[in-house]
Amino acid sequence: MEEIKIHTLAVLVDNYSGVLSQVTRLFSRKGFNIESLAVGTTDSPDTSRITIEIKTDDSHAKLLCNQLRKLFPVHSVKHLVEDNEIRRELVLIKVKAETSEVRNEIFQMTNIFRASIIDVSLGSLTIAVIGNEKKNNAMQNLLADFGILELVRTGMVALERGTQTINEETKEKGEFDYGKNVL
Repeated sequence: MEEIKIHTLAVLVDNYSGVLSQVTRLFSRKGFNIESLAVGTTDSPDTSRITIEIKTDDSHAKLLCNQLRKLFPVHSVKHLVEDNEIRRELVLIKVKAETSEVRNEIFQMTNIFRASIIDVSLGSLTIAVIGNEKKNNAMQNLLADFGILELVRTGMVALERGTQTINEETKEKGEFDYGKNVL
């Protein structure tokens, strides 16, 4: 039996309404839970990049990549290799900080983690942490002792190291223009 682990898939798609739904439906139809999902436009406003993390074995990850490539709005799919990827997630944490002593202690922790304090009030501080899961979880665990009021995570984004990119020239230009002008 193959090892179950986190796999990071980068998917380049057309940027129009309904594309994200098509992509995520594929995972639910195949019975996979998406652990993390981040979407945003690229340097071209007509194209979006989706970063998807799933827990599965290598053979199922390869199968999902092949299935994704068959979807009309998909330009390319890249299965990122753990040793050759840069992964980051943004976490915003609002924590209780009612005294100056508590605020100073949180300021010190924030500096150690190279995080940023992005909002200060008399009763709370809001911290932005950018990093991998270990760093973000460690910061969250330390701040839990002060009382986390609110927390939000963006989901993981990832790029390959070096000059390799997601762009694949495997599909003919204009082959999959379905749905761009559909209401």
